[in-house]
Amino acid sequence: MIGTITSFKTYCNSLTSFSRYKTREVYIGDVPLGGNNPIRIQSMTTTDTMDTIATVEQTIRMVDAGCEYVRITAPSKSEAQNLEEIKKELRKRGYKVPLIADIHFTPNAAEIAARIVDKVRVNPGNYADRKKFETIEYTDNDYESELGRIREKFSPLVKICKEYGTAMRIGTNHGSLSDRIMSRYGDTPLGMVESALEFVRICEDLNYYSIVLSMKASNPQVMVQAYRLLIKKMEEEKMNYPLHLGVTEAGGGEDGRIKSALGIGALLEDGIGDTVRVSLTEDPEFEAPVAIMIVDRYKGRENHASIKSIEKIPIDPFNYFKRQTNETVEIGGHNVPRVVADFSKRELKSYRDLSDAGYFYNEESDKWNLNDMAADYIFLGKNTAPFAIPNGLKIIYNYESWINKGNHDWSFPLFTTEEFMNYSGGNAQTIFAKINFNDFSPNFIEKLKNYPSVVLVIETSNLHGMAEQRRFYFDLLEKEIKNPVILKRNYNNINLDELRLFASTDLGTLLIDGFGDGVWIEVENLNNTELDSTSSKVYVKKFIRKNDSKEKIINRILFGILQAARTRISKTEYIACPSCGRTLFDLQETTNMIRKKTEHLKGVKIAIMGCIVNGPGEMADADYGYVGSGIDKITLYRGKDIVRRNIPAAGAVDSLIEIIKEDNNWIESN
Repeated sequence: MIGTITSFKTYCNSLTSFSRYKTREVYIGDVPLGGNNPIRIQSMTTTDTMDTIATVEQTIRMVDAGCEYVRITAPSKSEAQNLEEIKKELRKRGYKVPLIADIHFTPNAAEIAARIVDKVRVNPGNYADRKKFETIEYTDNDYESELGRIREKFSPLVKICKEYGTAMRIGTNHGSLSDRIMSRYGDTPLGMVESALEFVRICEDLNYYSIVLSMKASNPQVMVQAYRLLIKKMEEEKMNYPLHLGVTEAGGGEDGRIKSALGIGALLEDGIGDTVRVSLTEDPEFEAPVAIMIVDRYKGRENHASIKSIEKIPIDPFNYFKRQTNETVEIGGHNVPRVVADFSKRELKSYRDLSDAGYFYNEESDKWNLNDMAADYIFLGKNTAPFAIPNGLKIIYNYESWINKGNHDWSFPLFTTEEFMNYSGGNAQTIFAKINFNDFSPNFIEKLKNYPSVVLVIETSNLHGMAEQRRFYFDLLEKEIKNPVILKRNYNNINLDELRLFASTDLGTLLIDGFGDGVWIEVENLNNTELDSTSSKVYVKKFIRKNDSKEKIINRILFGILQAARTRISKTEYIACPSCGRTLFDLQETTNMIRKKTEHLKGVKIAIMGCIVNGPGEMADADYGYVGSGIDKITLYRGKDIVRRNIPAAGAVDSLIEIIKEDNNWIESN
């Protein structure tokens, strides 16, 4: 236990009773944000800002898909000036959506845009500061001198925004912290928070308060910690600005959705957030439906069944803390979280069925092969496998079925709470015990202390289920119970879109706080076909193979959640920006091409960035970077160091592979 925080009010209203964290109301055009307003949905165009008609038509598609605000990049004065033409054309077509100008590096563009649009977004790491990856020792006087320089550069924009009634988002990104911030605070959530608050204090000195704040990172754990810490710091300084939520460079497809839902959902679960942007490497009209589905889940959440309140948090919510547990049959202790594949509702007919859990039988060699996403346990319930189970795969049966099996090698019983209370077997035997928080009685706790090898499988039927399971963990810590815990969530009548988003939030929120020795999903009535729409105005991108079984889908999602939470790496990780008008190549096509050639490189992190704004800084902790540096020109990075500059895009992917091979990080795909 790292320490005790005496008040949960340092970053949210309550950890057990859902309510929105209330911020000040800020008007973005005619659409207010924060206060008692609903959580707003937004996205960003990917067209060339100088192409007025293309930008207008894409904006209309985004609005029709559910966007309430639209952001457009303005990298120079000419793009900033053209925002006026875009706005005129939209108004002519009857669209009054508030427009936001996205500014990096160019204060003069921001000052033009602030007179035209409803909000400007500035990144304090590169608006008036610098990022050269230099470590500089600042005395207090030097640091104050730098703040004075920033004030001089930033104040004109603040005064224009105040005069024109233009709102401002001060948006910190984890990967673009300035050298000055990095030298004093390091690459930390605290550095992210201070980077933004330095600019906020300048605004307040000028009596300007139409501010929105964001703390984005490609790592959901860093992102969540930064937002929590931001609220704590705002409370200390009597601030209450609305919060824009997003996981930056989440990528595309299922992985992008999982990562976005994990980071955004973890904050929404605690009532944090006033507007949401899901950043996918896809056309922007596909982002809003995902954001809407994440946000709509919290409508009516305050009506959940009551959860036992707490007076103190037994962990530090601003720093990662992994709960210490006993190790038994390779679960708990220092092991990565384990995956349970649920086959209790599906009869195993042949060895081919286990391919859906990552196990493949070769008849010629009479051997089993497994991939990097092979489940560790398979739950059969009362079913039986008509073939020899591969070595290393452990089987869980219902208790009564387990007794009748006779051969208990690498098989384990799952007890109900009542069965465990009546159990009188040896305490060295590994058993699994399923329990709901409401059944976590003093008698159960007393008995559990005599069974260190019991693996708890915690379930919840509460509408606010993540909070109830987190409350369970707090009790385990308080009572110093170190039994391993498998997080289990049950879903019924759910479609595939909802499953990946909801499970990512429910399990991922706990994983990034260090809770969970294993994960398990059970689904009744899964609609395996993604919805064409959830309303006549919603578009959904297709990317799932139609013939995938429920078990295969769930197994893939579970490993995706563990990867996004950075608790178990089973595949290549792609940090891909969502594209915008600054992008210098076809980001979606290039990302797919790189993925096809490198997706077998387990644990390697590759960043694919459209322009210098998102790279190298935004690449954060990537191993390799592929960054647009000009028309059909690419600069390749090893970490944050340039390896090949301004090479032709035609051969850049092959050059990237050469660099990976030079580092001995390349393996041939099977």
